Amino acid sequence: MIHRPLCVIFPALMRVLLPILLASTLACGTSRVTFTGEVKYGKTAEDDYVAGVEEAKAENWTEAQKFLEHCRTKYPFSKYAPLAEMKLADVKMAQELYVEAADAYGTFARMHPTHELADTAAYEEGLALVLDGPSDFFLLPPAEERELKSVRDGAAKLEAFLAKWPASKHRAEAEAVLARARARLADHEWYVAGFYAKRQRWAGAAGRYETLVRNYPGTPHEVDALFALSDAYVKLDDKFKARQALQEIIVKHAGDPREARAERLLAALR
Repeated sequence: MIHRPLCVIFPALMRVLLPILLASTLACGTSRVTFTGEVKYGKTAEDDYVAGVEEAKAENWTEAQKFLEHCRTKYPFSKYAPLAEMKLADVKMAQELYVEAADAYGTFARMHPTHELADTAAYEEGLALVLDGPSDFFLLPPAEERELKSVRDGAAKLEAFLAKWPASKHRAEAEAVLARARARLADHEWYVAGFYAKRQRWAGAAGRYETLVRNYPGTPHEVDALFALSDAYVKLDDKFKARQALQEIIVKHAGDPREARAERLLAALR
């Protein structure tokens, strides 16, 4: 085997690698950002805002935030300042920084209540909070077994949004997200109520079934929760409330296949 000296190999290797390294270095810089990461701010608020939007489209999050923050702080009275503020919230949302995004959207909605994007900010705040809820990743406990404060807060924000902006273009999306959030919250109440019931802690179970029925009507668990609520009150020797739960099934869910069962149980309690 012939061993070539490094003084021969190194120059030849550099002739191959140098063009590649140079091209990579130049690619790291753009017309707005140097290869060292320094940004070249524009001469106007519009320049910085447009630069921030384009950097965000390219998922250059750090550069996007620099341009947008510069636009917001240097030109606070420009029409682009609130637009930059909103885009900064979008950048956080795109990175799945949901708590930060919700805070940014909420601040925008409060500080700019008459802005044309105020309803969008209010909707996105609720959405971000719902998305911040626990996932159903298979290595973790099911979502209904974990605390859902963020989902609960998001649902409340979405309800407030729908009440304040009933004609918003985001109404249909908000209603769909709210329905999913309410279903998750109902699942959680159902799980906790069952936890109490299995341990014969009937007062705790009744309280959770009541919460499910009153706060999340129309969810898949509602009728089953009313049956379970009636049973819990029987265990607590409160036949009046047990009958009320069954009567609610008969009145509110007439035509449900389980209506006949509710009538039989109600007759047995008289």
